[in-house]
Amino acid sequence: MDIKFNKNEDHNKLLVADLKHKLKKVYLGGGEKRIEKHHAKGKMTARERIDFLLDQPKEAIEIGAFAGEGMYAEHGGCPSGGVVVKIGHVQGKQVIVVANDATVKAGAWFPITGKKNLRAQEIAIENRLPIIYLVDSAGVYLPMQDEIFPDKEHFGRIFRNNAVMSSMGITQIAAVMGSCVAGGAYLPIMSDEALIVDKTGSIFLAGSYLVKAAIGESIDNETLGGATTHCEISGVTDYKASDDKDALTKIKNIVDKIGDFDQAGFNRKKAAPPKLDEQELFGLLPAKRSDQYDMMDIIKRIVDDSAFEEYKAGYGQTIITGYARIDGWAVGIVANQRKIVKTKKGEMQFGGVIYSDSADKATRFIANCNQKKIPLVFLQDVTGFMVGSKSEHGGIIKDGAKMVNAVSNSVVPKFTIVIGNSYGAGNYAMCGKAYDPRLIAAWPSAELAVMSGNSAAKVLLQIETASLKKKGEEITPEKEKALFDKIKADYDKQISPYYAAARIWTDAVINPLDTRKWVSMGIEAANHAPITKDFNLGVIQT
Repeated sequence: MDIKFNKNEDHNKLLVADLKHKLKKVYLGGGEKRIEKHHAKGKMTARERIDFLLDQPKEAIEIGAFAGEGMYAEHGGCPSGGVVVKIGHVQGKQVIVVANDATVKAGAWFPITGKKNLRAQEIAIENRLPIIYLVDSAGVYLPMQDEIFPDKEHFGRIFRNNAVMSSMGITQIAAVMGSCVAGGAYLPIMSDEALIVDKTGSIFLAGSYLVKAAIGESIDNETLGGATTHCEISGVTDYKASDDKDALTKIKNIVDKIGDFDQAGFNRKKAAPPKLDEQELFGLLPAKRSDQYDMMDIIKRIVDDSAFEEYKAGYGQTIITGYARIDGWAVGIVANQRKIVKTKKGEMQFGGVIYSDSADKATRFIANCNQKKIPLVFLQDVTGFMVGSKSEHGGIIKDGAKMVNAVSNSVVPKFTIVIGNSYGAGNYAMCGKAYDPRLIAAWPSAELAVMSGNSAAKVLLQIETASLKKKGEEITPEKEKALFDKIKADYDKQISPYYAAARIWTDAVINPLDTRKWVSMGIEAANHAPITKDFNLGVIQT
C-alpha cells in the first residue's frame, strides 16, 4: 500500500474513533448520577430495557442516536433527544422499539423528541413494522411548549399516527414503566395492548397536585393512576407487571404469538461477505473531500462476493449503476463516480458531478429496478449538477428533472448512504432526506450542505466585505483572511454529519463497516410492506 493509502486510513480511522467516543457519551443519557438515581428506584434505563427486550442487542441498529446533539444548551441539553429508538428482533420478529430516557429531563419532550418519535412511527408505517413503546415521560417540556405542542408535526401527531397504524393493522404494544402524564397518557391507550409496572408506572391526565388545584380533591398519584387502579378499576391497561423485567418478558410473550406478515417478496439468497477486504475502505476513501477516487473500489468492499453487474458501464460515467447483493438481498446501486472520466468523444468529466448523460442513465436504471422490484441503494458523494453554457444548452435542467422525477416516484424501497459530499441539488437527485429513503445514514466523512465550506465561505466573504466597505471600513488582507477563517469555521460546523444527525436530516452517523448491516436491516423491514402502487413517472419533458 502507498503512503497516500496509509494517510487516508489513519484519517478515516480517527473519524471512526471520534464517532465511537461521541456515542459512548450519548449512551450515558442524562449522566451517571441520574442513572444511579434511576437504578435506586428499581428501574432499568431506556437502553437497558431495550437490550433486555431484543434477541441480539448488538445486531440492532439505532435511529437518531445523535438527535439533539449540540442543541438546547441553555436548557441543559437533550442527549439523544431524550428517547432511544432501535430496530431489532424480539422472539425472531423484526420490530422498532421506542423508549423514553427518564434520565434526560425526566423523559420530557423537547421539539427534537417529537421529531424523533414521528420518524420512528414513519418507519413503522412505511414498513408495516410492529412498534413497541416503553413509556417513561413527564410529558411536554413546558419551557418550549410552543415548539412542540400545536403544529401539524408536533406532539399531537403521535396520537394521530397511533390511530392510523391501528387502522393499518400495524401491531403497537406499550409498557408504562414510569410517568405517563396528560396528553402523553393517550399513547399507550391508543396502542393495541398496554402494560403497566406496579408502583413505578402511572397514567393520568392530571397528577395529584393539579387535581388538588383544579377540583380540590386530595389523592395520591398511586391511587389516582397506578397499576392496581388501571388494571383492576378503570380497565385502562391490560397487564400488570411486578417490575421492569417482568413487563419486558410479558412483551416478549405477546410478540411471540404475532402471525406472519404478507411479504413484498424482495429477492434474497444466502449472504456472502465481500471478497475484497472491507477494512481497506478506510485507506481508499480520501481524507480530503475534494480528492478524486474510484467509487467502484468502495462498492466492491460493500457488496456480497465483491460482485457487481454494471449497467451502461461506458455511458454517463460520473454515475455508476448496477446490480449486486448486500447480505444476500438483491439491490440496484446508484453511486457517484468520484474519479475524472474520459468520454468516447474525448471530453473530460469531473468526478462527483452529475452530467446530462449520467442523469439520463440513472433515470433509466431506477425505472428498471422498479420494473423488477429491486430495492435501490444510493451511495452519495456528489458536488451537484454540471453548470455552464454547454450544459445549460444541452438541457441539464431537463435531464436532472427526469432523474429527480424517477427518484420521487420510485415505489421500491430506497436506502441512502452519504459517503462524502452531499451538496445542493445533487443531494436531491441522489435521494436525500426529502425523497423518502426508508433509511438514510452518513459515514463520519460526510458533508451535507448547499455547497462546500470553501465555496460558501468565499461567497459569504464577498457579501461581508462589501457590507463593511459601504460602512467605510478598510479591509486589509489580514482582516479579510480573519473574516474568511471565521466564516468558514462557522459554516464547517453546519456541514458536519453530526449537525445533520442532530436534526434528524439523517438517521445516523455510522461506521463504514456497518453499512451492510444497515442496508440489510432496512430491506428486511421493507419486506413487511407489499408494494401496492405502480411506478409512474407522470409528465416529463423528453
